[in-house]
Amino acid sequence: MPRKKTQKEYGSLLEQFGMKPYKPKAREKYMSKPQLNHFRKLLNAWKEQLEIEAEETVKHLKTDSNNLADPNDRATQESEFGLELRTRDRERKLLRKIQISLIKIDEGTFGYCEETGEEI
Repeated sequence: MPRKKTQKEYGSLLEQFGMKPYKPKAREKYMSKPQLNHFRKLLNAWKEQLEIEAEETVKHLKTDSNNLADPNDRATQESEFGLELRTRDRERKLLRKIQISLIKIDEGTFGYCEETGEEI
């Protein structure tokens, strides 16, 4: 089961993108336009970061795929590449979830339970 981000982790993600937590105004409607724009901006920044990291991984794998003579060095390099590819695969899945969230923002269903329609 996926682990939820703690408030501290969410805060550091915001800080990473130079953003502050969203503070709704008194009597502001749930998932108001400003709040949705906040989430859209955060998700787009996160998506962009993941895409850049994926490009860097491809470049890294192309440039660092030396044919090392020592079998131990080669095994270490292959292990590192495998770890990096697994990480990128998880991030690819995360990118898909981000894209789905952006679609939900556009459709007006972001922040609501898919089954009951209740606020999350």
